[in-house]
Amino acid sequence: MDQSGGRPDYTGAQDSAARAAQDLRVAFSLLRRRIREVSETQDGAQGATQDLTPSQISALTLVSKSGAATASALAAAEGVRPQSMAATLAALDQFGLIQRNPDPGDGRRQLVTLTDAGRERVEGTRQARSEWLTRAFEERCTEDERQTVIKAMALLERLTRS
Repeated sequence: MDQSGGRPDYTGAQDSAARAAQDLRVAFSLLRRRIREVSETQDGAQGATQDLTPSQISALTLVSKSGAATASALAAAEGVRPQSMAATLAALDQFGLIQRNPDPGDGRRQLVTLTDAGRERVEGTRQARSEWLTRAFEERCTEDERQTVIKAMALLERLTRS
């Protein structure tokens, strides 16, 4: 702490680590928001009959990543109440983006998977996000800057390994 008993007194390496952490959080937050906007624009182009809320898009993406999963497992993974996930899944079911089948190991439970339309929707969203980010790098960054980002991503990957 500093002499006044307030904030910690960061110096040298600690200061640069704190600055890097703060800058990274802000940059990822802004990037996540922009990518979400791209997804919403893409979803709007799909037609009014399939306009999805952010929670529906998130659940659809989670089902895509999880494969066959129960509604309660999806709720736990999303950090939402089972009732909220049930409502979200009901909407996705109405749009024909998911299907529910009996769990072969426990017939009382149902496993949620994507339909062909659901897979196409997720892939279209991923493709739109990827195309936007690629274009942004091409239009707004030099080759040296793109190489710097590639190197920074390797460092960030190293941070995530325990």
